[in-house]
This record gives sequence, C-alpha cells and structure tokens, in this order.
Amino acid sequence: MLISRLIADQNPDGTGDLETMLKPVSYALAHSDSVPHYESAEIFDLDVPVLEMRWGCDDVRLIQNIIDAHFPSSDSLVTSAEPRVPRLFVSDMDSTMIGQECIDELADFAGLKEQISDITERAMQGELDFESALKERVALLKGLEEAAIERCLRDRISPTPGAKTLCQTLKAFGCRNILVTGGFHHFGDEVGAMLGFDRVVGNRLGVADGRLTGGLDGPITDANTKMAVLIEEATRFGEDATTLASGDGANDIPMIEVATYGFAYRAKPKARAASNGRIDRGDLTSILSLLGIPRDDWTTG
Repeated sequence: MLISRLIADQNPDGTGDLETMLKPVSYALAHSDSVPHYESAEIFDLDVPVLEMRWGCDDVRLIQNIIDAHFPSSDSLVTSAEPRVPRLFVSDMDSTMIGQECIDELADFAGLKEQISDITERAMQGELDFESALKERVALLKGLEEAAIERCLRDRISPTPGAKTLCQTLKAFGCRNILVTGGFHHFGDEVGAMLGFDRVVGNRLGVADGRLTGGLDGPITDANTKMAVLIEEATRFGEDATTLASGDGANDIPMIEVATYGFAYRAKPKARAASNGRIDRGDLTSILSLLGIPRDDWTTG
C-alpha cells in the first residue's frame, strides 16, 4: 500500500477545490485498466486543504505520474507509511534553502556571472561531472578579494520562502538539521546559523593574502558526501530512523533517494524524477503540511 498526500492549486480556470477536482480523477481511474484506483480519499484541513489518498499498489513512480496528470500544479508526497516528523533533516543550500547559487552571485563581482552560471546550470542538470565543474568555476575566481564574499552575503543572499519556518519547526519537534552543500563554508556557515542548522558540511575556498587562490582547501563535498552524511547522521537515531532530505539538482539525487522523504524543491528534471516528495507550487512550509503538522504548531521568526 502507498499513501499520497498533495496540496493543489485550483483548476486552470480558477475554479474548484480539492473535492470537486477529485471527481473527474475518480472517474478516470475507475474506468482505466492500466492504472490502479485508489482505495480511499480524505481531505484534511491543515490551514491548507491536504488530500490524502491510499493506493493498493507499491509503485511510487506510477502514483506520481497519476498526480502529475491530474493535479499538474501541486506539492506532493508518496510514501509507504503514515507520514511523521523526521528525526533527521539534511538539505542542500543553493536554490533550496536560499534562492541563489552562491558561486554565480560571487562570480558577478568578478564580471564572470554569465560564464560561470552556464557551467552551474549544466552541472545541476547532470550534464557535467560535478567535481570538474566545481574546480573549473573556482579557478575562474582566482584573485577575487575575500571581502567580496561578505558583500555578496549581505547584498545578494536570501532564504527561500518558508526555509526558516521549516527548519525551526522541525528543530522544535526534536529533529536534527544538517546543511550539506556543494557550495562553500564561507556562505554555508552564515546561512546555517541564520536558519537553525546544527551542522554545516561544504567546500572550503582557498584564500591567501585576502584573495581567492582559485583552488579549494580540503576534500570536495559532492553527491556521495551528501548521501554519506545523511547515512552517518541517521545512525545516531537507530536503524529505522525517519529521515528527510531536500534539494534541487543532480548533485542531490543520492541523498534524496536514500531519505525516507526525499523532497525535490522546484527541481531540475532528474532530481524531481528521483524524489518521492515534490514542491512545485508552494514554498518550503508545504513540507510541514504534507507531514501533517498544522500551522498552529509551526515555529516562525
């Protein structure tokens, strides 16, 4: 059995609620020989209506395809057990917890944003090897003043909508929050402190005499690192610990696949396809609603 939960926008013409939107879906599924009909459907009012459907099958991708076909503008989660608050939350940073790609914004101070952004996009799509793409971009920043990082943080970097509420609410429920980024500690440490992460893992930019060296100090944080951190941190909570991961690019796929709830946030196609949770329409607080946490229990600020 699978359980799906979703939050959907109204019909394209601006009419309808979840109950009326469900009727044509019910009819279509009941008259199809190729897809399963759901066993039950219930709408929960968690300040936003959440539709829960229970399915007599175990094919996550099939259920996600049904959701995509009938609720094209929605946030959703498909899981094999009743959703619950995770013990561990591991998240990507760039374009997930913050609305920017730090290296692209930093490149703007060196007049290289367009060139570096193209490499970033291709790496996130999974078209380029991450390590090679990272080293290539960092090398282009050689000679940039370290002070540019502080200006970039102050003027360019901001949390994505709902990021702080998500982190603070999970923390209030006893969840351990870990920020794991293919970006840089110069940014991650500040963002982690601002949002409420307990640990930050990332790459370190080489700096000498107040300028970037064009290299990295220490091991590279990549897709395998992200997955390894999730697995390592989960062991402290026991073998069956419930875990949550969020990300948007190809570099996040391994940890998304390993997590109990792997959320793709406004993600690239490959990352979205690998997930069992998807945020396509709302902000990061949709994760709280899909887990069944009512707004009265959210921690904001």
